[in-house]
Amino acid sequence: MADWAQALAELKRGCEEILLEEELIAKLKTGKPLKVKAGFDPTAPDLHLGHTVLINKLRTFQQLGHEVIFLIGDFTGMIGDPSGKNVTRKPLSREDVLANAETYKEQVFKILDPAKTRVAFNSQWMGELGAAGMIKLASRQTVARMLERDDFKKRFANNQSIAIHEFLYPLVQGWDSVALEADIEMGGTDQRFNLLMGRELQKDEGQRPQTVMMVPLLEGLDGVQKMSKSLGNYVGITDTPTEMFGKIMSVSDELMWRYYDLLSFRPLPEIAELKQQMAQGANPRDIKISLAKEIIARFHDEPAAEAAHQDFIQRFSKNALPDDIPERVVSGEGQTMPIANLLKEAGLVASTSEALRMIKQGAVKLNGDTRIDDTRLEVTKGSTAIYQVGKRKFAKVTLS
Repeated sequence: MADWAQALAELKRGCEEILLEEELIAKLKTGKPLKVKAGFDPTAPDLHLGHTVLINKLRTFQQLGHEVIFLIGDFTGMIGDPSGKNVTRKPLSREDVLANAETYKEQVFKILDPAKTRVAFNSQWMGELGAAGMIKLASRQTVARMLERDDFKKRFANNQSIAIHEFLYPLVQGWDSVALEADIEMGGTDQRFNLLMGRELQKDEGQRPQTVMMVPLLEGLDGVQKMSKSLGNYVGITDTPTEMFGKIMSVSDELMWRYYDLLSFRPLPEIAELKQQMAQGANPRDIKISLAKEIIARFHDEPAAEAAHQDFIQRFSKNALPDDIPERVVSGEGQTMPIANLLKEAGLVASTSEALRMIKQGAVKLNGDTRIDDTRLEVTKGSTAIYQVGKRKFAKVTLS
């Protein structure tokens, strides 16, 4: 086990909040392996880089000699996590949940050591709890306590419906910590209420309460909204090397450092040195290339990363895109704009109907690399990207 102070420094890297840090220090000082839990509801088949912020931290715990429990919420996935939602989630079938769970296991072991990872399913103990046990669990909290939760509070104030089963979600997540006797639970900052519920239930059961560690939500390629497949601003860990490279190279120089801090495995002094080099005039493109190759090698391999780099050079450095791409700013009223409207306002098509036709024909590309095939794609305010329509029309468009 590494020295506790050195271990603490590594664990705090990229961590938004620890509750309570003094508890974590006390646990690390014992030198005993800790049970570190993180739950994932398999609500979609693919993970993206936003999910890996937390998984990377689990990897750090493994390297420090602790037990990582990758908890697949096959029971909670059928409820639907209400965190950050203003509507009730549609529950998934058990078949969908289990199918997605299998893909999750394949994907996370690109980061975690399978020999050091315990995969658990919360249906194991929730199924044993039964209806009577669930009623008893529900009696632990009041409706008033549940309405302290920010997203529930907002929905209640706006007269938006809250289904009874949604109140059960944080209780079930908290009971997972009891069942596993977790020493530490990790989650995103939007999980605060659920994570603290675990502490409360553990105290009720006479267990030492888990330490809560929260990681930030990673911004997507637009640098504004959190990374999400529904917003189209994501890098999927099953994306091809070429897709990954093009997407990462499209991020702003400022966002690049956020990605380095939360996604890179490079030591912090190395990242600080890169920042210094850029301040002294180094080309940010070259630093971004290093990040892209590191991430691609993680999910594919180093030859694939190098091949993606060479492909990028061939297409971009050898005038695959013109040097004099016009820059245009498009204004919108809402937080997003349909892709067809954006292309029209940017002057790349004469009408939205032409834009839709070109998308259906596969003639619209993003950043010279990614073909846009979703006519319903919504572009997020604040994003900047190079759009290409056909062979000769290009524009670097910012949606303001």
